Amino acid sequence: MSKGRITRENVLNKAFELASENGLESLTIGELAKQCGLSKSGLFAHFNAKENLQIAVLEHAHSVFTERVITPARLIGDENIEAKLRVLLEHWLGWNHSFQGSCMFLDAWKDAATCDCAIQKVLKKTIATWIHYLQIQIQKGVDSAQFHPKLDVKQAAYELYGLYLSAHLFYSIYGQMESYQHFWKGVGDLMSRWRNIVKQQC
Repeated sequence: MSKGRITRENVLNKAFELASENGLESLTIGELAKQCGLSKSGLFAHFNAKENLQIAVLEHAHSVFTERVITPARLIGDENIEAKLRVLLEHWLGWNHSFQGSCMFLDAWKDAATCDCAIQKVLKKTIATWIHYLQIQIQKGVDSAQFHPKLDVKQAAYELYGLYLSAHLFYSIYGQMESYQHFWKGVGDLMSRWRNIVKQQC
């Protein structure tokens, strides 16, 4: 890896850390240069504009999300989709709470909601990709007869995301323990409705 590439990766790691604490919108080339021990002009050469920096951080965050949330669940395989989904959800919550109860993607989307800019487009694509991934996993459960054949996969993903957003809110008001308790009870109730009871009784 070239020196320039190494510098860029180090900068993105620091930018990701700062955005996790203070939000994506707080990132500026000047402050990031100071935190990284670089000149403002040197850092500017890597990104050219604040928007490019923010987009690069979002793309980096997506890679970190994949590593922290999706990769561990892939090790479970598809034999038990419910178990795989629970691992996904566990790491998804962990991702959320590593940012003091906030979700970087949702917070950044809120900050950029008033504009149809490149940042907004990247955020929409990132979140849509994740929702689609959840739908694929649920569909695998239907296809393998682990979930009910008439299960509405898109509705199921919608309800899962609703639980996540509720956990996000409850964390900020009641704390992690109560947020987790309500989240996992909700997940259990959902999956009890999803299961293919006829297959399990055979």
